[in-house]
Amino acid sequence: MSTDETGHGGTNAEGPGNSAGIHGSGRYLIQLVTPAGERISHPEFDPWVQDISDEQLCSLYEDMAAVRRIDVEATALQRQGELALWPPLLGQEASQVGAGRALREDDFVFSSYRENGVAYCRGVDLTDIIRVWRGNASSGWDPYTINMATPQIIIGAQTLHATGYAMGIQNDGADSVAVTFFGDGATSEGDVNEAMVFAASFQAPVVFFCQNNHWAISEPVRLQSHIQLADRATGFGIPSLRVDGNDVLAVMAATRVALDRARRGGGPTFIEAVTYRMGPHTTADDPTRYRDANELEDWAAKDPIARVKSLLERKGLLTENLQQHVQDKADAVAREMRAGCTNMPDPEPLDIFKHVYSSPNSWLDRQQDHYSRYLASFGDPAGANSPEGAH
Repeated sequence: MSTDETGHGGTNAEGPGNSAGIHGSGRYLIQLVTPAGERISHPEFDPWVQDISDEQLCSLYEDMAAVRRIDVEATALQRQGELALWPPLLGQEASQVGAGRALREDDFVFSSYRENGVAYCRGVDLTDIIRVWRGNASSGWDPYTINMATPQIIIGAQTLHATGYAMGIQNDGADSVAVTFFGDGATSEGDVNEAMVFAASFQAPVVFFCQNNHWAISEPVRLQSHIQLADRATGFGIPSLRVDGNDVLAVMAATRVALDRARRGGGPTFIEAVTYRMGPHTTADDPTRYRDANELEDWAAKDPIARVKSLLERKGLLTENLQQHVQDKADAVAREMRAGCTNMPDPEPLDIFKHVYSSPNSWLDRQQDHYSRYLASFGDPAGANSPEGAH
């Protein structure tokens, strides 16, 4: 394993015209907390998290513990037949919480299906996270209530949406930022590359946040790219950062740097957060068929939650009261999500026609009428009358 893959190393010197730490090449990992929980000094990035108090550090620990518990509970719900599928994020909590807590309320997120930790930070209703995976809805939530688009299943498509939204921000003259999250496998998709072309050409205020979790289903990242993923962005003229994705403070610092650059008109930034997917790609996947157990063991030693827990212990903050509070919070979110799942009403057959278009559409009306009469032929009461608000 190379030095920077282990999470050690510095950063290049700041280049002309760049914000702190943003360079033409993302060769080294930015790290502020070692896997053993030791806080290390980094003159370039320390200022970006100097406002994080002990209380806020404890809050980040709570966030990560709650996100992991959501993930574990959802996996259990799937195994118990309550969800059809679930995409675990186990091991990626620092990347998602560090980035999610760096955002402003008016920033807009475009994610893949794995960013449930970011959604938690944005204040999503826990039941809304699992609607799609239970098969009860076509999407999860109203994007404008939390300024986060519903998860994109098509690999990498959300990067195009984010770039387009960022260009709209430019036209509005605002200083908010579009942030798009995707995995290492998505960097091989045309959509991501096209999004970076447009973002670079128009200097759009968008942050490309790549969680390099080392596996695109069963394909290792070393097979997809023979260079670091952060270096791919430089080919489009987009500065990049390469950060230890299991270090919540380093992720927050890197994200803040990128957001600041975008707000000041500096254009897009690419962040490669080097982390690891400790679970399966989805609950339909068996990673033991393609992944060496020793690799998992190596990365488990760099667990992002254990890392911040060790940091808190070194600072004398890991009290019994704090640990009990965090446990209670994790239990509470798990109970809320489970109750929301098991008590979720089944959709009515004609609900499939809701929210397809924003206004009435004769083509859709005709389909709904045909389907209603089809259901009525079986004596289905749902087919007797079309529900109101089917558009």
